[in-house]
Amino acid sequence: MQIEVQIVNAFIDGDAGGNPAGVVLQADGLSAAQKLAVAQQVGLSETAFVSKSDVATIKLEFFTPTRQIAHCGHATIATFSLLRQLNRVPTGQLAKETIDGLREIIVADDQAFMQQLAPRYQAFALTDPIAQQALRSLNIPSGDLLRGTVPTLVNTGNSFLIIGLASEQTLAELQPDFGQIQQISEQLDLIGYYLFTPATKQAGRSAGTRMFAPRYGIREEAGTGMAAGPLACYLYDQLGLQQTSFLIEQGWLMQPSSPSVIEVQLSLVDGAIQSLLAGGRAKVMQTLQVEL
Repeated sequence: MQIEVQIVNAFIDGDAGGNPAGVVLQADGLSAAQKLAVAQQVGLSETAFVSKSDVATIKLEFFTPTRQIAHCGHATIATFSLLRQLNRVPTGQLAKETIDGLREIIVADDQAFMQQLAPRYQAFALTDPIAQQALRSLNIPSGDLLRGTVPTLVNTGNSFLIIGLASEQTLAELQPDFGQIQQISEQLDLIGYYLFTPATKQAGRSAGTRMFAPRYGIREEAGTGMAAGPLACYLYDQLGLQQTSFLIEQGWLMQPSSPSVIEVQLSLVDGAIQSLLAGGRAKVMQTLQVEL
């Protein structure tokens, strides 16, 4: 049996870069084991599988090369952008059904946005063994951290360890110990680490980032909407950036680079984050045929 997989780069910056995801548009007849096998053959960080839904626009499932996960920002943006380009969904407010409930999707012109939940935080003081192990896993001293910050777990639907660094050079030259990162990720039930610095390649943007998720078979990826959302919340709540719209750069410091930009819009009630939308633009790159 042959399965057609569209390769779609989400969060493109301009007309290039972005984070590639596999998208299978007719997955109703596939078992979980078959979906995992497809994701392994595609070999990207995530592949999305579209099925019919009785309660949402589509049912959307996500598989890494090693396991199924509940959500994936860039694969969601890739999927809805592709469906819109094929005129299979309208613009406006849509929804995806996932293994842990419904999430709102907004499709507007050439952009797609996905909903995330209000943030939850768990900060680790520098004396905490978790913070010390996190710094060891990155082979950096505490002096490399952005002043006034500590490693902080942020969850808007998935958990990431947010770590601020003082300089772009430190972020670019990191030598991560992926075994230790995986160990901490298992211990804290993380998707991975999301590291940031205030320095950006383009003016008017909020942060430059890198994302490591070896627990899910991803050493580094170019654009992570489910991580940019937590970072925007952290910038607003913890660092006091009084704005509700953020542009997060990612992928610029990868080798090879694949520049991405993720837009995050916070929804506030009386100054408190109630929910958020993270999204961007996407572009179809190629079509694959996978044999099962």
